Amino acid sequence: MPQRRYWLVKSEPGEYSFQDLMAEPNQTAEWDGVRSYAGRNTMRDDMHTGDGVLFYHSNSQPNAVVGYATVVKPGYPDDTAWDPDSDHPDPRSTPENPVWYMVDIKGEALFRTPISLAQVKENPSLDKMALVNNSRLSVQPVSPKEWKIILTLGMAGLEEAVV
Repeated sequence: MPQRRYWLVKSEPGEYSFQDLMAEPNQTAEWDGVRSYAGRNTMRDDMHTGDGVLFYHSNSQPNAVVGYATVVKPGYPDDTAWDPDSDHPDPRSTPENPVWYMVDIKGEALFRTPISLAQVKENPSLDKMALVNNSRLSVQPVSPKEWKIILTLGMAGLEEAVV
């Protein structure tokens, strides 16, 4: 089994929020609809069962990391691409020749304290974080050090955080 890796995924809370993910105990979600090649490649090639995922709300007040999740199913073809009634179809993608991929995630914990983008940018220990340097990526890597810092800040005092 590969060593545990860490990621950050972005979603607009009006489209799909972390609270939506946590609405049911043990609920999982398909992380579908990513239409960037960098995100596709990450989900297809790099994200594995057991990896940690920071959940980031974009287009919100404030933009913030609000919780964490775990990958429960590694990359597989995103069938929303070949569904013309989905929110993000792509006629180039077919079941025989998929273009886009997704993973399944399970919510683990809502942060006691959301970590705003401003807080991330102000923290010198996070200055190399992809969120600071390439914030447009919808799926991005997080180093083990960054994961630990964000979880420590977000879970302040809660013991269930998996560091």
